[in-house]
Parts: sequence; structure tokens; C-alpha cells
Amino acid sequence: MSVRDLIVLGTASAVPTKARNHNGYLLRWDGHGLLFDPGEGTQRQMTRAGVSAHDVTWICVTHFHGDHCLGVPGIVQRIARDGVEHPVDAAFPASGARYWERLRHAAAFRDTDVIREHPVSGEGMELKTGDAPFRLVARRLSHPVEAYGYRLEEPDGVTMLPGELAARGVRGPLVRRLQEDGRVTAPDGRTVTLDECSARRPGQKVAFVMDTRLCDGVRELADGVDLLVIESTFLHQDAALAAEYGHLTAAQAAKAAADAGVRHLVLTHFSERYRAEDQHRFLDEASAQFSGDISLVHDLDRIPMPRRAPARRSEQARLTEADRGQESGHG
Repeated sequence: MSVRDLIVLGTASAVPTKARNHNGYLLRWDGHGLLFDPGEGTQRQMTRAGVSAHDVTWICVTHFHGDHCLGVPGIVQRIARDGVEHPVDAAFPASGARYWERLRHAAAFRDTDVIREHPVSGEGMELKTGDAPFRLVARRLSHPVEAYGYRLEEPDGVTMLPGELAARGVRGPLVRRLQEDGRVTAPDGRTVTLDECSARRPGQKVAFVMDTRLCDGVRELADGVDLLVIESTFLHQDAALAAEYGHLTAAQAAKAAADAGVRHLVLTHFSERYRAEDQHRFLDEASAQFSGDISLVHDLDRIPMPRRAPARRSEQARLTEADRGQESGHG
């Protein structure tokens, strides 16, 4: 059975607290596991969450501040120790390659050759995902050190419409041929197209945005996603600090989500300066900007992917139906 969910392994920012571990987020996607920003303690958090090194197929590092990467040595060594045989792809800023190399080989261990490196550079790039059921892109963010956000996109699909097929006499093997060829000849001699009998099923999309100020990269990554995992390090009262250190407030993160048409907003990466009783203020400030679903996450939370957006008929198919109705006097 395919699983699509987000397992939250840590939610602190620079300094972990008694209640919040350093960053760590495992996005499970139909047998793939994308581990974003494994901070210190991620290996243990994975054990607590009931997932293992065998569940990881990607390691994606946004930047090389410690709270986003100090868990890399433990994860790599666990991949080696547990005998993971499948390839594990690793994406990270090319400008921090020396840090990656130090983390990758931080201690003596029997190494593994399954890790494939994908340094990211420039304003961003699409990463090679092979036969994975998604595309993965990186976009440059605005932080004191070079940082990138990531966006996972499932290709759009097609949902067949039984009523439209039946109305045109398309059944049995003709349905498969219609899906493969895009058109068939119905039993009555009419040409039937795929657009007439199907609706586009939008692919699901997830964006992962860590340390950054508001910038074009945030907007590009968040555009129309079903799930946006985004830092909200500060409250509005500390907006000046957020700008200085290259971070977002809860209100800024929520406003970016609203502008981008996000369906579910996940707030994380909270500064240790705030007390537990301040948590509701993050939600209050975000709710004032964003009317959709919001999760203010804690360590070991699990966030399921939102239900799929409804399938939509193509504009051409709707026009064709309207024309037919007018021709028959029912327009």
C-alpha cells in the first residue's frame, strides 16, 4: 500500500530544547523517503518514529548551518551499518561541498557506495530522479549562507469518466486504446477523443522551505502546492531580527502561503527564545493571514498529504460539450 505523509523528526531552530529536537523531516512518497535537513539527533528520532535507514532514498540539505546538517554523519553511517542496498541520492548546495565531505566522512566506519551526490548551484535546478514517480527541483533562497528550498511534483494524471464513455459507446478494450492513443473510433463510427471522456487529475505537490527571508524562491517553491513545510522562526514582534538573520515570521510564512494558493501550511523551526505558552501566538498570527489548514508541528507528528484536488475537465472538452448542446437545441 502506498503511503504519502510527512514524519516530523525535529522542530527546533539553532538550539534544541527539552521538547524540540533539531530539524529533521521525512517525506514518505510511494515507497520513497526524502529526508530533509537531518539535524543533530535525527538518527534517534527516526528510531522513536518507527522508521529506519532503509526508508531513506534521498537526503536533501538546504544549507550548512548545524541545525540543518549535523545529523548527516549518523544517517550516513547508519545507512552503511544497516546494509542499505538501494541508491540514496544526496542533494546539497555545491558551495558547501567541503562541509558535505566533512560530514559524509566525519568518523571511522565501514563506508557505503550507495550514496549518489547531487550538488545544487546557481539559482536552482531540477534534480535527476530516475524512475521515481515525481520530479524534484531546488530553488535559491535568501539566507546569510547559500541556501536552497526543494519542491516535489507528481505529474498530472487522467481520470476516466464512465458516464462519458458509456454515452459514446466506448467500453472494454476500446477504453485502453483511448488511454494509449488519445482517440478511438466508436462502434457507431464516431471519433472519440480522450479529452471528451476524461478529466485532468492534478498531481500532488509539496514544498520544503527552510531558513530564508521572503524572496522569489519562496514564491516559486510554494506556488499551488498541496503541502508547504516552512520555517516560522520568529513572531511578528521580532520581525527585525528575522530580517537580520535571514528568517521568516509566522505571519510572513502564512502570507506567502496564502498568496501562493497553498492548501495545507506546516509551520516549524521555532526559536528557543519563545516559551511553550507562546505557541498559540504563532498559530494566531498565521491564521490572520491564511485561511486554509495550518499545522503547528511538534516532534514526531505525522501529517498526511491532503486529499487530492478534484479532477477537472479540460476547457476544450467543456467547449465541445457546449457546442453539442447548442446543435441539438439544448444550449
